Amino acid sequence: RTYSSTETDGQLLNSFVQYFGDSLGRKIKRMPLIEETVLPGDSLLTLPVVIIGNGPSGICLSYLLSGYRPYLSPEAIHPNPILHTKLEEARHLSIVDQDLEYLSEGLEGRSSNPVAVLFDTLLHPDADFGYDYPPVLHWKLEQHNYIPHIVLGKGPPGGAWHSMEGSMLTISFGDWMELPGLSFKEWAASKRRNIKSDRVMPEEIACYYKHYVKVMGLQKNFRDNVYITSVSRLYREKDDEGRSQQNEDISTQRLEMEDGQKSLTKRNWEVRGYQRATDGSHVPFCLFAENVALATGTFDSPGRLQVEGEDFPFVLHSMSDFGAAISKGKLRGKADPVLIVGAGLTAADAVLCAYNNNIPVVHVFRRRVTDTSLIFKQLPKKLYPEYHKVYHMMCTQSYTVDSNQHSAYTSFPEHNVLSFKPEMKCVLQSASGLKKILKFSVALVLIGSHPNLFFLKDQGHSIGHHSNQPITCKGNPIEIDPYTYECTKEANLFALGPLVGDNFVRFLKGGALGIARCLAIRQKKKHELIESGDGGGDGVP
Repeated sequence: RTYSSTETDGQLLNSFVQYFGDSLGRKIKRMPLIEETVLPGDSLLTLPVVIIGNGPSGICLSYLLSGYRPYLSPEAIHPNPILHTKLEEARHLSIVDQDLEYLSEGLEGRSSNPVAVLFDTLLHPDADFGYDYPPVLHWKLEQHNYIPHIVLGKGPPGGAWHSMEGSMLTISFGDWMELPGLSFKEWAASKRRNIKSDRVMPEEIACYYKHYVKVMGLQKNFRDNVYITSVSRLYREKDDEGRSQQNEDISTQRLEMEDGQKSLTKRNWEVRGYQRATDGSHVPFCLFAENVALATGTFDSPGRLQVEGEDFPFVLHSMSDFGAAISKGKLRGKADPVLIVGAGLTAADAVLCAYNNNIPVVHVFRRRVTDTSLIFKQLPKKLYPEYHKVYHMMCTQSYTVDSNQHSAYTSFPEHNVLSFKPEMKCVLQSASGLKKILKFSVALVLIGSHPNLFFLKDQGHSIGHHSNQPITCKGNPIEIDPYTYECTKEANLFALGPLVGDNFVRFLKGGALGIARCLAIRQKKKHELIESGDGGGDGVP
């Protein structure tokens, strides 16, 4: 790690001072940028909430924590009569202040999280039936509901949307990508952007998210170019008033002390990392938080085949690398085809990209073309003609012993990659066990991606539905309470978005609603304790 000068350290601290204002400034100035071996003292600042990740999940949560509250619009009538009756019962209350379990009961949608389905139907009523009804909510800024928080992200607000391939259309409609309180269509019109269809390019969405943070006045909560290195739980001896404090990672629910040692109770979170300065140096920092919200998404670590030769430089794992190779002319004039592995939408994007650049393709995937779980089966042909073009080729231009390979595109359904060879060859195996060797110009493995939670002990394996297994969006999301989004295996740790199975922006907003309600209730109880003279805590991290 490179440590910057004292002046740069001071600039980072000053940004925290500016963020929190003069009332907390004196405390913040005492926050040292400490090395990993130093244990903090009780006098250091503790934030109510630290949000890790500044994509749409983190942005939406910041919006709600900043005091924005959704109410049922006076003229609104929800098309679901049962839900509308429930909403009318507490029209004077914001949705954040209502019983989310009661409101979401009986609703069905394309998310397994009930609050996600609830919030989506309030923002996009009956969207899955093809209707374009306006939201039944209007928003009010209630500053007294502001909960101090900070959002930490590697790049500008918008997260991974800033690094997605710019030539492809989003799978969702532009309206479905928008965040509460700012219509995407109205924003696009105000920027004189010519949106030719309901689906838009990722660069438009990234620009919208960045602008959203600014227009909603959320900038003070955001820190860019921040990299988290550890998130750990602080422990304290029960009968010692903080003099002996220990640091432990989050996987342990209960510490069992042997040989008569004192038992420990959990305190707050310690968040460590560094901010990359403009000169490239790293400014380390240490924050303390009562609550941590994980909003990191799943684009950190591309899925790997785990086969021999996958680390060769001609085996790529991202569309951006593939796009760079094309733009630099590395594939121009190559006789051998591009080998694309995967049957999802990103793999289809790669097929289209190669096809449109007159680059021959060999497309390898494990599933049958008739598999009902293929994503193409879920997309209407009229709305997604380009993806159905790829699916049609997958079905009709597959390899057979008689037909050999087609000139522009050949699919190999029900085939696995066994290995990559240094002479740019690939060994495939069919479902029947037959092996085939193919020559290629470059290989592109696009089989999904996984979150990188390296900053948690055991990479967060202990907080998934299946303990001791990697966290994945589909197979092993983080296990949460369905109405508060708090991790069931770790108190005061929250997760939302793809980490809990909500891949679409439409549904990740429900996570922000659930977390905001939970934290609002706890903040209210804490203030009541303080006002009653109980103190609401011991005043230490």
